[in-house]
Amino acid sequence: MTQTAIAAEHLVKSYGSIKAVDGLSLNIRKGEVYSLLGPNGAGKTTTIEILEGLRRPDEGNVSILSMDPWKNAVELRRKVGVMPQGFNFIAKITPKEAIRHYCTLFGVPDNSKELLELVDLTDMARVSFEHLSGGQKQKLGLCLAMANSPEIIFLDEPTTGLDPQARRNMWDVIKRLKSEGKTLLLTTHYLEEAERLADRVGIVDHGRMLAEGTPDDIIGEHGNGLYLRISGTAELASRIRSATGLECSSKDGLVDIKIDANENIVNVLRVVESVHSKLSVLELKREGLEDVFVKMVGRMEGNE
Repeated sequence: MTQTAIAAEHLVKSYGSIKAVDGLSLNIRKGEVYSLLGPNGAGKTTTIEILEGLRRPDEGNVSILSMDPWKNAVELRRKVGVMPQGFNFIAKITPKEAIRHYCTLFGVPDNSKELLELVDLTDMARVSFEHLSGGQKQKLGLCLAMANSPEIIFLDEPTTGLDPQARRNMWDVIKRLKSEGKTLLLTTHYLEEAERLADRVGIVDHGRMLAEGTPDDIIGEHGNGLYLRISGTAELASRIRSATGLECSSKDGLVDIKIDANENIVNVLRVVESVHSKLSVLELKREGLEDVFVKMVGRMEGNE
């Protein structure tokens, strides 16, 4: 039987008249990568801070490794690693010094060399924090979250500020941590990241869980499946709809047609040929997690 690493039941947290978390429940299994997704203001950070023992919920119960994050705070700090959103640290300290300091606090052997190598930060080991790039600061934040070899790691937007290659390197680190049996709770506004890394995702908005499951399950349940995207006008979309009976929409010079059989594609192209329309775009696409996310919450991160 799979053991539970993180459990939360009916969490509620209000700030005055604003209910940041509204009856949210979670059950995250040991060794799982779980991604909590939602727009700004959805309650993600408040939820994570409750799970980390930084905020008390107004209502509900929390269990981390079968312990109460408030009553067993000292013991849990040795088993949990945290990388907060917008990680910041002492300006003059170097990455090597910072990791050694954390190792001393936790009473574990110095593992700075291994951690710096893991996140490709060895060349910056002796550069002060204030002179690191945004992405390098994020990498150090991950190192500090791993300094005590925790069983559970909270990662709040760990790849923000990283270039595409560095982001993929971070993905490799997360995959390695999962292979080592670590449990990871990840928040990110890169939906592709969640789709690639997470075993399960939870989509939240206004403090409530809207959907939960594997990325494929959520896409299958809430998405529209395959669609054909072609260049064209609203008039072409109307002709295709009339001739084929297929669900069809047009926007910004593109026409999307829902596809449920191979013959649909042939029929669409026959209509295009009949009106002598020249295609500059012809793509068969499948709705991804990002499409479903936008459909469910109506906005992306930073666009409220």
